[in-house]
Amino acid sequence: MGADGGPNRAAVAPQHGEEGGDARVFRVVAVQLFFMFVPVNDRDKWGRSIARFICRHAMGYFPISLHVEDYKAFDPSRAYVFGYEPHSVLPIGLSALADLVGFMPLTKVKVLASSAVAFLKSRKGFVKIAMQSGCPLVPVFCFGQLSYKWWRPGGKLFVKIARAVKFTPIIFWGRFGTPFPFPRPVHVVVGKPIEVDKNPQPTIDDINEVHEQFIIALRELFEKYKGKAGYPGLHLRVL
Repeated sequence: MGADGGPNRAAVAPQHGEEGGDARVFRVVAVQLFFMFVPVNDRDKWGRSIARFICRHAMGYFPISLHVEDYKAFDPSRAYVFGYEPHSVLPIGLSALADLVGFMPLTKVKVLASSAVAFLKSRKGFVKIAMQSGCPLVPVFCFGQLSYKWWRPGGKLFVKIARAVKFTPIIFWGRFGTPFPFPRPVHVVVGKPIEVDKNPQPTIDDINEVHEQFIIALRELFEKYKGKAGYPGLHLRVL
């Protein structure tokens, strides 16, 4: 999104000459399939290089735009805790945040169907981390990650299984039937930092207070930019 708040789809442009989008898709999918059988530690230099390679080609496949509400509000010498919403099946926007500006958000949200669902009410660990370290909390929302077709079974047995494994198993697919999503515009919006006082041992009430501030800021960010990102009818539910 541009400085005026409108979409700026040229924010992330392909960086691979005249290579077509389909070629990038097959290259990324081939690399991912290879490393399904060859384990790589994502914490070492080799693993990070592979991750960056995949991110660069994935970003060239999508028209990703990144909008930071106030760059001046960020101090390069400080650390921040980013609450990135929604996580979805594949958090595409993380590539833009990590590769373009060095941000590395914490993911705590998933997306379901035509509404954005934030599973935040019982997940407050990221708030506790921010308070214990004295790092500001930053709300981030990514529009355009609903780029998969998916199916999940129903019934009481499925619900019991999902509760037992702590996540909802689904079958999803994208372009050419692969896990790679369909090419749709992605808009990543970074809100202003929420300052928090450093507290090595915050109480439940302390955490709840800051957590509520984060949810309010997230809602405001979502409502402010959903129309500009092309999703005027999208609703945010916090569960």
